[in-house]
Amino acid sequence: MDYITLKEASQKWNVTPRQINYLCTSGRIPGAVKMATIWLIPKNAEKPVDRRRRENKSQ
Repeated sequence: MDYITLKEASQKWNVTPRQINYLCTSGRIPGAVKMATIWLIPKNAEKPVDRRRRENKSQ
């Protein structure tokens, strides 16, 4: 399986590396593994849905 680094994933998904770190730590990126101090993310992983935003806000 091919992996990308946290920095490469942040550029690919247009979010900060800190946000990717949080997603990996909370288990929201399937297949992400931590090798020593580096998170490895599967190359074909999709960006998780951002729970901070609501798509359909009720007014």
